[in-house]
Amino acid sequence: MASGTALIYDEEMTTHKLLWSDPICDIEVPERLSSSYEQLRSYHLLERCVHVPAREGSEEEILLVHSLEHLEVAKSTQTMNEEELKRVSENYDAFFFHPSTYRCARLAVGATLQLVDAVMSGRVRNGMALVRPPGHHSQRNAANGFCLFNNVAIAAEYAKLKYGLQRILIVDWDVHHGQGIQYIFEEDPSVLYFSWHRYEHQEFWPSLKESDYDAVGLGKGKGFNINLPWNKVGMGNSDYLAAFFHVLLPMAFEFDPELVIVSSGYDSGIGDPEGQMNATPEVFAHLTHFLMQLANGKLCVILEGGYHLKSLGESVCMTVKTLLGDPVPQITGEMAPCLSAVESIQNVRAAHKPYWKWLANEDTSFLQNLSTKSHLLKKANSNPFTEHESKITNNNNTVKVERFLELHMKNILFPVPPIKTATTDSEGSEHFLPEHVQLVKEMDKTEIKALVSGFYEDLVKEDKTLVSLGSMFVILDKILKKEVCNGIAASPTAALSAAVALRHSVRFGFQRVLCVFVGDMQMIPDTEDGRTLIVNICEKEQTWGFIFVLTNLLLLLKDAEGNDFFSAVLGFILPVAYSYQPNLTVIAVGQNRNLGISGISLLVALLRGLAESRIFAVIEDTEISLMQSVAKALVGASTPPFGIYVPPTQEKANKIKALRDQFQQEWKMLQCSGKL
Repeated sequence: MASGTALIYDEEMTTHKLLWSDPICDIEVPERLSSSYEQLRSYHLLERCVHVPAREGSEEEILLVHSLEHLEVAKSTQTMNEEELKRVSENYDAFFFHPSTYRCARLAVGATLQLVDAVMSGRVRNGMALVRPPGHHSQRNAANGFCLFNNVAIAAEYAKLKYGLQRILIVDWDVHHGQGIQYIFEEDPSVLYFSWHRYEHQEFWPSLKESDYDAVGLGKGKGFNINLPWNKVGMGNSDYLAAFFHVLLPMAFEFDPELVIVSSGYDSGIGDPEGQMNATPEVFAHLTHFLMQLANGKLCVILEGGYHLKSLGESVCMTVKTLLGDPVPQITGEMAPCLSAVESIQNVRAAHKPYWKWLANEDTSFLQNLSTKSHLLKKANSNPFTEHESKITNNNNTVKVERFLELHMKNILFPVPPIKTATTDSEGSEHFLPEHVQLVKEMDKTEIKALVSGFYEDLVKEDKTLVSLGSMFVILDKILKKEVCNGIAASPTAALSAAVALRHSVRFGFQRVLCVFVGDMQMIPDTEDGRTLIVNICEKEQTWGFIFVLTNLLLLLKDAEGNDFFSAVLGFILPVAYSYQPNLTVIAVGQNRNLGISGISLLVALLRGLAESRIFAVIEDTEISLMQSVAKALVGASTPPFGIYVPPTQEKANKIKALRDQFQQEWKMLQCSGKL
């Protein structure tokens, strides 16, 4: 299993700069790279990465995507004077040449390919390339939108050619549509391209009809181009997460990529003058965490846009911390997507229904985007800012956002516990669990008896269960005291252990505990008032149903096997869990489960994004392969492949939809995939 995170940076890429006054291009500055690199240094992340040198991309590599004519024009600019450079630049939309631009653009291509090689060869597991100029707007025969060569598109073609890849996922979370990537791959079913972007009904640059949700690809590529247009500014963390839950992740798991490449623009983050969105840096940690569960962890993140230096630097650091395997910070903000986001997501699902199995039995219909069309009408009749007023507003906003981010990052960042995953040395587990799992000593039987008689006597009726509770208490205490991130224990009575764990955690002061039961277990109804959310994925119940106890929820998922897993987990459990925002997650696995080992492991991996990765897993049987797989998910190893995607039956799809409809007012993150 590959390990390590590559970082590629070359200071020479900061020599590309604007030599004349241009109010459109003056935000694409060398400091975008250097300040991001310094921010990584300040978080002590540089020394934890594997440093891979950049190289120049060869002409042959550039010609995988671009025309010879485009290459020759770029090459000719190396010896031009300022007046000549300005004249050539004016041939393109929002681009500037400098004598060093050609060399920098070749370094950007080469750095991207170096990262692909490092990941595909197994030298590292994942990585990030900090590059300039960016690439996702550039087209076969034209520079465009600060981009000369299309770094990510070249990387995809290179990976297909060199490594024989047949399925590559490109995720473009830049705030602008990467039309260059779309044009290059829109007829190619081997590349799934996903882009969300500020659109405002074609009012926002690049203002193309083909940036809308109905541009799904051409010919054999139909269904493999996914555009999610944001029709208003101010989109936040919940909107981005909803897009992943209800569009990208189900498609990605069905597509089953062999490599994931991110066109990583951070102008979709808070404070950016281009994007004007409200997403805070930690959302990029969550998005990165989700993508790490695909392609056996093979993930290449390539810098695109991002023009608020503080927001950019913090977002880069959140991404790299997650790639390194650090616990993901708690997401902030209300977990409720706005109506405009819901409309866009619904329209994407409706447009792609003919092409994807996971949508085949979903109830999808097109919406009219009424929430934003009236807004546009008002906008057209309003007095626009003068350019001078707009710059003053942006400058004031920049200072405010810098102050906000200083405080925000102090609030959300936390010391990483010295140990990632703990277990006890019972059952000889040291012989089969991953090496990164640390063994801790079990609690003495006398201590257990004293603790149980004091607080849990009503739950623990038999003396023989005391021994297994010893493992549970010692591991859980270390998680609650933040000495370890997460832990795993075997127990002959997983349901009882989980019930005791819930009460123990609430006694410790935790206000919101998520408990997921997998398999047939006798439920313990005595949960702490309003402080636990219980989800049961089980086989025994004959119907799907809910029990509400204050804010407690018991969800019975019947037959959540392979063909139900993604619709149940991505379409219901994850949105509910993110709406709930637990401080701790308890996962209990029992007998007679319909959910297989790969499903349980992936569920554990996905839930690691919550509660600062605090998870306690208790497993009823001591099936070695299950213990190994869950332990690997807890330490952050790649999850096993899930196999060929089989959609849920119409009956199952209807049941999940009914649950979403029933509970979307309580759990707002469900609102992107049901009736409004």
